[in-house]
Amino acid sequence: MIYDYIIVGGGSAGSVLAHRLSARSANTVLLIEAGIDTPHGKVPAAVLDSYPGTAYLNPAYTWNRLKVTTEVISHNNPGERPPPLRTYEQARILGGGSSINGQLANRGAPTDYDEWASKGATGWDWNSVLPFFKKVERDMDFDDDWHGRDGRIPVRRIFPDLWPEHAKAVGKAFEQAGWKYLRDQNAGWEDGYFPITISNAYERRVSAAIGYLDPGTRMRPNLTISANTQAMELVFDGPRCTGVKALAGGRPNVFEGREIILSCGAIHSPAHLMRAGIGPAAHLRDLGIEVRSALPGVGQRLQDHPAVAVAAFLKPHARIIHDYSRRHIYTALRYSSGLPDIPAGDMFTVVTNKTSWHKVGEQIGSFIVTVYKTYSETGTVKLRSKDWEDEPQVDFNLLSDQRDLERMMDGVRRFGAMHLTPIMQAVTEFPFPASYSDKVRQVGLLSRKNKLITDALALALDGPAPLRKYIIENLVMEGISLQDVLRDDDACEAFVRRAAVGVWHASCTCRMGSEDDPMAVVDPAGRVRGVEGLRVVDASVFPAVPCANTNFPVLMTAEKMADAILHGN
Repeated sequence: MIYDYIIVGGGSAGSVLAHRLSARSANTVLLIEAGIDTPHGKVPAAVLDSYPGTAYLNPAYTWNRLKVTTEVISHNNPGERPPPLRTYEQARILGGGSSINGQLANRGAPTDYDEWASKGATGWDWNSVLPFFKKVERDMDFDDDWHGRDGRIPVRRIFPDLWPEHAKAVGKAFEQAGWKYLRDQNAGWEDGYFPITISNAYERRVSAAIGYLDPGTRMRPNLTISANTQAMELVFDGPRCTGVKALAGGRPNVFEGREIILSCGAIHSPAHLMRAGIGPAAHLRDLGIEVRSALPGVGQRLQDHPAVAVAAFLKPHARIIHDYSRRHIYTALRYSSGLPDIPAGDMFTVVTNKTSWHKVGEQIGSFIVTVYKTYSETGTVKLRSKDWEDEPQVDFNLLSDQRDLERMMDGVRRFGAMHLTPIMQAVTEFPFPASYSDKVRQVGLLSRKNKLITDALALALDGPAPLRKYIIENLVMEGISLQDVLRDDDACEAFVRRAAVGVWHASCTCRMGSEDDPMAVVDPAGRVRGVEGLRVVDASVFPAVPCANTNFPVLMTAEKMADAILHGN
């Protein structure tokens, strides 16, 4: 059988494309997903959970051999210690990141999309993308010109009267610092704190797979979903991509299609292109790969949002003690750094009211300081070999732009100092700079052993203050105190460089652009340059990472490109 469309990757973008393209009954559509299926009635409890910590650290739902570097790699000092490899949880499950992420449903700044258009993504300015953001959502709280009411993904907020005491105190501290309360973060773009918007209904996650691949969609005779099917290579007939070779049921199969759409994310989509000979010519030749289309932008300018946490021990009365929500984040702050020539609202700080599923996580709250208007773009995705089973080499080079480093240091100090205010001291104690180290990650994995360890540690933390101080300083902290980062520039910079991690918003490695941009990989409809019958539709096509958690921008992008495809573009 020759399908009209083969979609490689059943994440957020792939789910949208499968739903929209198969809505036209004349189209035959195949959706390939390497991970498990999540059909109605069989969605794992960890995926449905309103609290995401039970899903994103579950190795059953991620690419377990993917390791990345986040620190800046120096090419001027060959003897310098190489940055450590870190685990980077990329989803391997139908629904992709939307099945394991924090469910934050924000869009980004209007200036983000106007910048996309200025970089050659014609038709992707704010006024052009807003209708597709609205098409995605079914807003359960607001009915106005900013919001959609008929979309496949419900969005809602938990308002301040239902916040735990820690979040309420943070709101007061934000107001004391001069920021105002905004009821709706997805209305007019301005600084302030707000109830975060979440892709969640009635305390259950609504992933792209749940929302777009519902039972009615799955009943369409022209749609085939092939889960547990890993793409091995793209198949070509001359300059045209004609299919996908994939491992299905333990056997290699070749699926033929008139158009192939890569929706594998900003790490795996460029890897598939490069294995097919589409990418930087010198890199491909070094690996013995015949160059099919020399596109120097493939795998280049990788971006993510760098983040660092400032945490504290939560006093018992300030913890989440209710049973009406399992959410761990209720509020966040958007603010402007004020650095020259940087758009307003470039910084984003999330307030976590617990930091993991275990009892120690319930005792620790944090400010997660994130640079949302990111200028560091020296990150890369490269192949280690031409073998499809080898994960690519991924180097984010976070904070390679001095503006990102300066704003991160300022944010750590700003919210570290906020922990020392009377408002925050009423609900927290022993604040400390925190990092998402491998030690923290290992303890965060769901296991009986980790539960026993953290149960005992939590009991001790709620014991005498001297014991609590000893445990935090020797077992929880990473060897640097809050006073160190507040008073010592060198200590603050060293901590920020070491501790900054990406927040799973990998983007921009197959960027959209104009015909005269040598680094553009796809056109504004996602078509790959230099070949026929091949598109990319996912976060890799972003010309710049927006000031947002990337799931909703990905959903919008897929809606807009599906519309272009259906209109013959």
